[in-house]
Amino acid sequence: MLAAASRLFAAQGINATSMEDVAAQAPVSKRTLYAHFPTKDDLVLAQLRALVESGDTLHAVLTREDIPARERLLAMFDIPAPATGPVRGCPFLDAAAEFPDPDSAAHAYARAQKLLMLRLVTDLVTELGVAEPELLAEQLVTLADGAAIRAMTLNDAGYGRHARAAAATLIDHAERTPAE
Repeated sequence: MLAAASRLFAAQGINATSMEDVAAQAPVSKRTLYAHFPTKDDLVLAQLRALVESGDTLHAVLTREDIPARERLLAMFDIPAPATGPVRGCPFLDAAAEFPDPDSAAHAYARAQKLLMLRLVTDLVTELGVAEPELLAEQLVTLADGAAIRAMTLNDAGYGRHARAAAATLIDHAERTPAE
C-alpha cells in the first residue's frame, strides 16, 4: 500500500491521488486500506516515514562516511531522474506545499526532515573547518531546496547542476577557521 501511494504521489501529487486510486494500485480493498490508514493524512505520514526508513533520501547521502564531506554536500544537487513520469523534486517540499497548515502532521514531519537536513549539512560544513558553518549550511540547503523545486517545475532532473556549481563556489570560498 505504501509503495503504491509513493508511486502515485510522485506521479500525480498527493492531493490529486485519492484513497481509491491507492487501493486500486495496491491492489487492496478500500476497507483494507482504511483499516491500516484511517485517513489520507495517516497514509501520507506513513509514506513519508517509509521513505526515510528506506534510505532513499538525501539524508542517506549526507551521512555516508565513505565519501568526503565536500562531495556529500555537492551530492545534494544530484537530482535523480525518475524511471517514468515527471521529475518530482523533494517529497518533503511536496508534502509541505500540499499540506500548507504548519500544524498538520505531514507538514510538521516535512519540516522536521528539513531541519534534520540542515543539521547534517551543518555538521559537514563544520567538518570542512568553515568559520561560520551555520550560515553556509543555510545557504546550501536553500540552494538544494531551490534546485529541487526548479527541477520539478521545469521537469529537468539535470537542473541541479546550476545550484551545484554555486554550492561549490560557496564551499570553496568560505572563510575557514585558523588551524590550531
